[in-house]
Amino acid sequence: MKKLFRSVTDSKITGLCGGIGEWLGVDPTIIRVLTVILAFFSFGTVVFIYFILSLFVPKAPYGDMHYNNHYHY
Repeated sequence: MKKLFRSVTDSKITGLCGGIGEWLGVDPTIIRVLTVILAFFSFGTVVFIYFILSLFVPKAPYGDMHYNNHYHY
């Protein structure tokens, strides 16, 4: 079973959406867009849940970092 961690390599604010994207096997950009859309329609409830989850979901251990360079620079 795969554990949920905040991403260390694909992080914009706290790394939560990047971690959820890695955990679900989905592009983190899709998770970020859905989070922003839901934040508008939930009158800020999703923003509150996002920051609460950011406090409780641990960062990925440095030994388990995945260097997925999707942009091939």
